[in-house]
Order: sequence, then structure tokens, then C-alpha cells
Amino acid sequence: MNNDPKCPKCGMENTYFDSSSMLYICPDCSHEFSKETNVEELDDKTPRDSNGTELLNNDSVTLIKDLKVRGSSLVLKRGTKVKSIRLTDDHEEVDCKIDGTSFVLKCCFLKKG
Repeated sequence: MNNDPKCPKCGMENTYFDSSSMLYICPDCSHEFSKETNVEELDDKTPRDSNGTELLNNDSVTLIKDLKVRGSSLVLKRGTKVKSIRLTDDHEEVDCKIDGTSFVLKCCFLKKG
């Protein structure tokens, strides 16, 4: 069983400790954090991409990872550009359309620009 803490950015559990930097690293969103993560950082409800850039309605983003769509054999490929995102009530997710199909994507898998 993994005793490492969950990633404070994306909530995934596959974090690991890097002894060279003395930080925990999340391989899913590339977030690096210490066990004493700043509480103010976690309370921030501003939607941010994988680099920490604030996301706004109608921004264009790019996928940074291949994403499998649940309940389908469809895979959204890394590098796919998404135009005109819409913010949701959940600060960790955005709503968008890719090839005419609506998707809800986690911000930690997006890069603004």
C-alpha cells in the first residue's frame, strides 16, 4: 500500500517521493509538493492549467496527455487543441467541445495557449 500523500493539485494517488529534490511528485499532472503543502495554495478555487496559469471562459487550451474517454474506445490525443472552454462549478474541471462532442476535462491535463 502506498503511504505517500495524494496530489493536492489533481487528487491522484500515484505520487512518489524524490529523494534528490526532497519533494513528492505526481506523474499524472507533474505537480511537485512537500508534505507541508501550503494550505492557502490548496484553498485557491481559481481554475489553473498544468503550469499554474489561470484559465478563463473562452480560452484555448492544449491536451498534455493522451486521455481515454470512459465508456468508449475513444482516446483524446496529446496535443489536441481545444477552443473556447467553459468554466464549471468545479474549479478543477472545464467543459468543452472536441469535434462536436461535449467533454468535461480536468484542468491538470491542459495547457493554456
